[in-house]
Amino acid sequence: MFSPDRFLCLDVGASKLALAEFKVNPSGGAPTLVRYGIGPLEIEGNSEADSSAYIVSAIRDLMREHGIKPGPMLMALSGQAVFPRYVKLPPVSRDKVEQMVRYEAEQNVPFPINEVVWDYQLIEDDLSGELNVMLVAVKIENVKQITDCVQAADLEPEVVDVAPMALYNSVRYNYPDMDRCTMVLDIGARSSNLIFIEDKRIFSRSIPVAGNAITTEIAKEFDIPFAEAEELKREHAFVAFGGVYAGADNEIADRISKIVRNVITRLHAEVNRSINFYRSQQGGSPPQAVLLAGGGSIIPHTDTFFREKLKVDVDYLNPFQTIEVGAEIDADRINGDFHLLGEVTGLALRHTLTCPVEINLMPPDILAKKVFRRRQPYFALAGVALMLTLLCWGIYFHQMRKTVEGKRELVYDSIGHLSSLDGDLKRVSQDKETKQETLDALLRVAETRTQWPLILESIYNEFAEGMWLTSFRPVVTGNMVTGVEFSGRGFVDKLQDSGSISVVEDLKNRLAENELFTEQSRIVREPPVLPGVAVREFTISLVLKNPIRVN
Repeated sequence: MFSPDRFLCLDVGASKLALAEFKVNPSGGAPTLVRYGIGPLEIEGNSEADSSAYIVSAIRDLMREHGIKPGPMLMALSGQAVFPRYVKLPPVSRDKVEQMVRYEAEQNVPFPINEVVWDYQLIEDDLSGELNVMLVAVKIENVKQITDCVQAADLEPEVVDVAPMALYNSVRYNYPDMDRCTMVLDIGARSSNLIFIEDKRIFSRSIPVAGNAITTEIAKEFDIPFAEAEELKREHAFVAFGGVYAGADNEIADRISKIVRNVITRLHAEVNRSINFYRSQQGGSPPQAVLLAGGGSIIPHTDTFFREKLKVDVDYLNPFQTIEVGAEIDADRINGDFHLLGEVTGLALRHTLTCPVEINLMPPDILAKKVFRRRQPYFALAGVALMLTLLCWGIYFHQMRKTVEGKRELVYDSIGHLSSLDGDLKRVSQDKETKQETLDALLRVAETRTQWPLILESIYNEFAEGMWLTSFRPVVTGNMVTGVEFSGRGFVDKLQDSGSISVVEDLKNRLAENELFTEQSRIVREPPVLPGVAVREFTISLVLKNPIRVN
């Protein structure tokens, strides 16, 4: 049996695993870290091969090397694997929230609802009275792949959290006096997670620019395998800034520093786009401080780069400001691993405290097994109770037989009265069917209204800096909206073409890859840019994958 005073936390990343053991504090409060291990998955960064065997092997190696025994476990999925959505609900009573949230989940999750595991968290109410809801969903097959690996390593998950949410809980607990908008930038291997923390508000976003992008560019530059490029990155990488590179005496470091700066500059552009989206779409404030985390954040001068670019305070996240570390853990070792342990500390808080965000994406089959195991002790008692019940029913039936015969005549008298009530019930049933048809029609209208903001948001998200929308109209065929056509403008000095395609062609291609539109999207109009003209114009036609019925 597991000891009730200890538990494990596991963070599954794209290239690394972090496994930690915590001890429950008898006096309450946060638990204490007693041992931990961080290990690579030994899988090529851009490989699409099944990583299950690597995960199982890495977990077993960490447990063996660091003396971690099985116990109750909380785990976190990578932020890249989940679909976060933020929706607003009208002011309703709490007993109706879950029904409305399920409806929003069916509309916003890009997969059939029976193919995903989803959960939600209510965030602080708007001043207008609206409810802000964060939806988080993951495909069942993706979460089962990880939980199957955990079970194969003889561990049993109690909670399946999401890495950005666990990191959010860790920051909120370790920085209780945070009184300004703070952005956590977690630079991982395949993606970087942005988490905006402002009052009780939370907004997270995954950016597909991270450490592996640097390694891939180094591999191309030096024409070497990915693994060798990763070693070069660890040995020579730093963020060049202000035109300063490694110098002529170290040509390799000089070339690598330029690559690193190019990728980090791309990351900075995506960060700026996310900040603008957070401010315009979520009504948030610009971040006044940045906390860095993740394996890619420790490349030298990363903090300096973002401090100069964002003009705000930049520091590294310390997940142990208020969480105790056991005396047996080497201080120098854990100080060097702070950037990789934010998620496991957030998971640990879920075990002992009530956290601001409590998401659980446990697969249905594991939930069913847990319910079955909890009920097993009662099965034997249920069998005994069943035998006693049958005996009682036998005695009862004998007595009731005599009673029923005496009351049969009364029943016959009641039948006539019930027959008259039957007609009334049929009329009520018909009225119910009529009202249900009206309700279904209203729900279809509501569904249509939620699609237009999503279409507009998808277009705005792909606009480059310096672009704006001038017109937008639906394309109607028969009684269906089959597409949309929009026009836009942009400043010539902001929209510089790169490569073989124009900025407008690049915008059209990215929109064609969006889940809402088909590849038949096209550029309707793109006048040439004449000398002396400061603004370029364009018109793009998009074809909807799911046409909208016009009533």
